[in-house]
Amino acid sequence: MHDLNNSDHSPRVTDVVRLVRLPAALSVPGDVLAGSVASTGTPPPRVIGTIASSTALYWAGMALNDYADATVDAVERPERPIPSGRVSRRAALATACGLTAAGLGLAALTGGRRALAVTLPLTGLIWAYDLGLKSTPAGPAVMAGARALNVLSGAQPGRRVSALRAALLVGTHTYAVTSLSRHEISGAPRTLPVATLAATTATSVAAAALPRARRRSTAARIGAAAGAFGYLASFGAAQVRAVREPTATNVRSAVGAGILSLMPLQASLTAGGGSSGLAGVLAVAHPLARRLARTVSPT
Repeated sequence: MHDLNNSDHSPRVTDVVRLVRLPAALSVPGDVLAGSVASTGTPPPRVIGTIASSTALYWAGMALNDYADATVDAVERPERPIPSGRVSRRAALATACGLTAAGLGLAALTGGRRALAVTLPLTGLIWAYDLGLKSTPAGPAVMAGARALNVLSGAQPGRRVSALRAALLVGTHTYAVTSLSRHEISGAPRTLPVATLAATTATSVAAAALPRARRRSTAARIGAAAGAFGYLASFGAAQVRAVREPTATNVRSAVGAGILSLMPLQASLTAGGGSSGLAGVLAVAHPLARRLARTVSPT
C-alpha cells in the first residue's frame, strides 16, 4: 500500500480533477440560481461571485472527503487518487484548505458580511461532515443542510425567506442521495431505496406545483413541470433498479444519478421562480454533466 501522507512528486492536473470531482461541480450553480430567482426574479451580477464561491467550497469538500477517508478508501476504493498514490493526504488537505479560503474570500468580496452570514455556516457544515459527522446518524441531515444553505446563499439578503421552499426541496433531495451513499460498498436494505424513491417522487410533485402556489405564468408552470419530470425520470429510474436489486453497484449508480439529477430539479425550481431562460441553461447542462461523469466519477 502507498504511503498516504507522503509523495515525492506534485499531483498532476488530472489527478486533482479526480480528487475534487471537477464535473460534479456543475450541480452547484443551479442551487445559487434557484435561490436568487426565488428572491429577486432576475439574478443580480453578484450571483457570479456567489457561484464561484460555492463551487470552490464544493471542491474543497470533495478534497477534504478523500483526505478524511484515505484509510478506508485504501481498502474499499483503492483506485481513488490518495490510496493509488497519485495524490498524498497532505496535498489533499492543502487543496481543501486553499479552496475553502478561496470560497470564503469570494463570498466576502461579493456580498460582504451578509454573504458570510450564510457562507460561514455552510463551510462549517462541510468540514464537520467530512471530518466527523459523515458516518453518524446526523450525516445526511448535515449534508442536506449544506445544500439548503447553498440555495440560500444565492438569495438576496433580507429576502431569503422567499427562497426557503426551494432550499427545502434541494435539501430533501440531498438527504435522500446522502442516505443512499452510505451503502455504495455493501449494498442497501430494499426499504432504503423504496423510501428515497418516495421522497424523490414527493420532491418532484412539489417542485412542479410551486409556480401554481406562487401564481406564476403558464410558461413558468410548463418549465417547472418539465424540469420536475426530467428529475424524476433520471433519478427515479436509477432508484427503481436499486429497489429491484439493491446491490452495491445499483446503489452506487443511483447515487451518481442523484448527484447529477439535481440539475433538472434546479431547472424546475428556477423556471418556477420565473426565469425560463436560466432554467433552459441548467437543463442543457445536465446531459453534458452526465457525459463528463463517464470520465470522472461524481462519487
